[in-house]
Amino acid sequence: MATDYYAVLGVRRDASQDEIKKAFRRLARELHPDVNPDPKTQERFKEINAAYEVLSDPQKKQVHDLGGDPLSSSGGGGAGGFGAGGFGNFSDIMDAFFGQASQRGPRSRTRRGQDAMIRLDLELDEAAFGTTKDIQVDTAVVCNTCSGEGAAPGTSAQTCDMCRGRGEVSQVTRSFLGQVMTSRPCPQCQGFGTVVPTPCPECAGDGRVRSRRSLTVKIPAGVENGTRIQLAGEGEVGPGGGPAGDLYVEIHELSHPTFQRRGDDLHCTVTIPMTAAALGTKCPLETLDGLEEIDIRPGTGSGQSIPLHGRGVTHLRGGGRGDLIVHVEVTTPGKLDAAQEDLLRQLAKLRGEERPMGQFAPGQQGLFSRLKDAFNGR
Repeated sequence: MATDYYAVLGVRRDASQDEIKKAFRRLARELHPDVNPDPKTQERFKEINAAYEVLSDPQKKQVHDLGGDPLSSSGGGGAGGFGAGGFGNFSDIMDAFFGQASQRGPRSRTRRGQDAMIRLDLELDEAAFGTTKDIQVDTAVVCNTCSGEGAAPGTSAQTCDMCRGRGEVSQVTRSFLGQVMTSRPCPQCQGFGTVVPTPCPECAGDGRVRSRRSLTVKIPAGVENGTRIQLAGEGEVGPGGGPAGDLYVEIHELSHPTFQRRGDDLHCTVTIPMTAAALGTKCPLETLDGLEEIDIRPGTGSGQSIPLHGRGVTHLRGGGRGDLIVHVEVTTPGKLDAAQEDLLRQLAKLRGEERPMGQFAPGQQGLFSRLKDAFNGR
């Protein structure tokens, strides 16, 4: 009975060539004799190679799909063959067994440091007009004892005697493929090519230590909550005294007791009694620019707004400022004494409003309803 090569690779019968190739490479990495020397594993490895040889060749795959055995009929590579349908070349073999080729040469002990971030609280006026802040940053800095070298004073790194400075060691193994050479990072120097016999006692050979330092940050006018200011080279110093990463200062704008910020505009609400709304009044307001009087004109109704142009937040990009919008809320007295009630009744009589009929109008439509009516031609 012919071998089911789809089952050998664990793929569906309608699998694409890419799926077949991926399944074969995954199994090849697991079952290669250099990875698993068990004799049963070697037989299994031969099976998956034969399966890939058949399923990667359109003609052999067609014979297999029709129920035949293309390896026995064609005299091809057989269960242990490495014909054109198997590995294309030596690099394919290495890719399948060991993944991508390793980087040649020793690794550098000096690497770039990580970025760091700190949150900075700002009052509304500081965000609106900009400011300068002194902040404390706790990050890794270059070790002053070894100047980032990692070796104790008076000593230095030495060439690894195992890999002789190459950072990797090679090993030749024999298998039914023939002699196969593999390379791996040197276990003695961890791939650096050098060893530090006497590490620096201050940084334990890392070339950096943690320290708290002060920085002065200039906050531009118009920043808002969540804005991040980048300070290049002020982050963590890298291992081996490598270049520092960046420091990001994230702005957190504190809430204001009077104003609410929406973009570059400021909003607030002033509550006045019914009599002040009818007669008009002036209300003092402490703005970001100082004390100003808000002119409430006679007859102002609840819900109206009074704009103060150019009293908002400075635009972060470009000149000018946003506006300050004062929303008016009129309160109606709930309880009246006899004298107050009598006065209001007299006012209502003078204005002819003793029994007002009221004016009714259609309810306010939302945007969706108005668009729907427009499409329907109403």
